[in-house]
Amino acid sequence: MGKVLILGGTKYFGKRLVELLHAEGRHEITVATRGITGAEFDKDVRRITVNRTDADSLGKAAAADSWDIVYDNICFSPNEALIAVDAFEGRVGRYVLTSTLSVYGFGSSPLREEDMDPYNYPWAAAERGELEYGEGKRQAEAVFFQKAAFPVAAMRIPIVLGPDDYTRRLHFHVEHVKHELPIVMPNPSAEMSFISSAETAEFLQWLGSSGLVGPVNACSEGRIALSRMMEWIEEATGKKANLVAEADEEHHSPFGIPSSWTMDTSKAAAGEYRFSQVADWLPKLIADIAAGRA
Repeated sequence: MGKVLILGGTKYFGKRLVELLHAEGRHEITVATRGITGAEFDKDVRRITVNRTDADSLGKAAAADSWDIVYDNICFSPNEALIAVDAFEGRVGRYVLTSTLSVYGFGSSPLREEDMDPYNYPWAAAERGELEYGEGKRQAEAVFFQKAAFPVAAMRIPIVLGPDDYTRRLHFHVEHVKHELPIVMPNPSAEMSFISSAETAEFLQWLGSSGLVGPVNACSEGRIALSRMMEWIEEATGKKANLVAEADEEHHSPFGIPSSWTMDTSKAAAGEYRFSQVADWLPKLIADIAAGRA
C-alpha cells in the first residue's frame, strides 16, 4: 500500500483526488493544509496542519513518513520550491507539482511543453506575492527541475471549471448574460483550452502513477472560441450576450485574452492518457449554472 501526501487544494479538485486514490484501494492518504478551511472526506484520511511557506513546518510534514507520491497543489514561488526540495530529499519516490498554462506567454498556439523550458529557466530567491502568478510558477518549476534529486512531474493546466469553482469565472459570464449586463471581451474569436475540476483530479491521479517526468500539459480535447462559449450561454439563458468594447472594470471578462491561448497534449497522449472532449461537458456545466444547479 503506497503512502500519499497531498499538499493543499482540498476545496476544489483535491477532494476528488482523494476519492480516486481511495478507489484504487492501495493508498494511505495524508492531507496537509493550513487547517483554516476543513474538507469532509468519505474515507479515512490522515490530517496534518502545515504552513507551506515555512521551512520548519513543511520539514516536519515531510519527516512524518516516507512518501511514495507527493501532490503539491500550493507551491507558488521559487522559495517555496526550494523548501520542498530540501524537505523531501530522500523521503519521496515521486513528486507531482500543480502548475499552469500561465507559464506560457501569449503567442503561437497550441503551446507545447518545450515552449517554456524549466530546466534552463533562470530563477532567483523570491517569496509568494513578490512575483506575478505566472512568473512565480515558472521559477517554482525551474527550482524543482534544476535542484531536486527525486523525480518530478509538473501538471500544467488551463483554467479549471466545475460546479465547485470558487472563482466563479464561468458564473460571471452566465450571470452577466442572464441579467443583460455588458461584458468586455477584447477578442471573442480567441480560442481557449479548459479542463474540468473532475478531470484535473483524474489526470493528477494518473500522472502520479505514470512514468512521465518534466512538465506535462493537461486539458480537455477541443479548443473553444470564446464566441462559441457565449453561444452556449445564450442557449442556456435564453438571452443575448451584450459584448462591448468598454465598460467599468467589474464587467471585464475573466477570459478576456488578446489572442488564442491553447495547449498541445501530445506528451500526455503518448503516455496513453485520453482526455475528455470539452464539448461533452462544458455546455452541460453552463446549463447547470444557468439553472442554479451549480
